[in-house]
Parts: sequence; structure tokens; C-alpha cells
Amino acid sequence: MKILILNGSPRPKGNTAMFAAAFRDGAESAGHQVDVVGVAKLKINGCLGCEYCHKAGAGKCIQKDDMQDVYPKLAEADVIVIASPIYYWSFSGQMQSFITRFYAPGKPAAKKYAMILSSGSPDVYNAPISQYKDILAYFGAEDLGIKTFNGPDQLSEENLAEVRAFGASIK
Repeated sequence: MKILILNGSPRPKGNTAMFAAAFRDGAESAGHQVDVVGVAKLKINGCLGCEYCHKAGAGKCIQKDDMQDVYPKLAEADVIVIASPIYYWSFSGQMQSFITRFYAPGKPAAKKYAMILSSGSPDVYNAPISQYKDILAYFGAEDLGIKTFNGPDQLSEENLAEVRAFGASIK
């Protein structure tokens, strides 16, 4: 199975990156092919709402940024994992821009999704979880689970083991 992990953290060694790596390790141990895309490292603009993609573009976005390299990965993935830090009660800005660009090709091929969220504070997950559930409903996709972690000790070996097991459990 092809799994695409979208790491929305701008911090290459931050909590979200460590959780994405743990998920990858677990999924690879179960025999899955895993690709991690560092969304925050890419130049990806938000959707312009110009409708080019659904008219003259026939599913292709008019913007020629790094999203063009990610569209084929979205098309091939069986499972998409959204991993993001929470900044001001929402996904990172980079992840939010990325999500808006799902619009151009229409519904991704992936029929299964999972999400991992990280924050310094508890009780900040309502908006991104709601958005995630809306995305799944729109795509007609299955929710494989949501893991949330917060506080200064979120990278405990216990939590990392939980995320590795989460990755290994994907079927």
C-alpha cells in the first residue's frame, strides 16, 4: 500500500516531524511504501479560486509552484496522513495552503486518511478535526484515526511507540 504523509511543520526536527517519522517507521515495518512530503519546505501558494482547474485547465492548477510535484503523489497514494502542528487553533499556514490546493485535481485517489496533530496546548483541536472530518465526508473517505499530542513531554517514548503502532496498523 502507498502511504503519503504530509508533514505541515516548518520545523524540520520539531514534534510533528518526529511523529511523522515514527508513523513512517511503523508503516514501513508493516511492508507499506511510504513517502513523507515536507509541505512547509515547499513553495505552495493557497488556492486562487480562479476556477481555471475546473474549466480550461481540466484538473490542472494554473499556478506553477511546487504543488505540481506533489499532485502525482496524491494521485498514487492509497492512504494520506495529515500531520500538522496546531498554530492558533488550526493547521499550520503551510498545511492550510496545501489543503486548499486539493481542489484542482478533484478528489484524490486515496480512500483512507489519518491525522496526527501536535500542540503545546491542550483543547485546541476542534477546528482542524472538524475540517478533517469535512474533507473525509467530501472525498467519501475512511477515517483510520486521529492522534493528538500536546504539552512539553509529547515526544515521550510511549507516545512515539503509539504512533509507530498506529503506522503499523494501517491496512
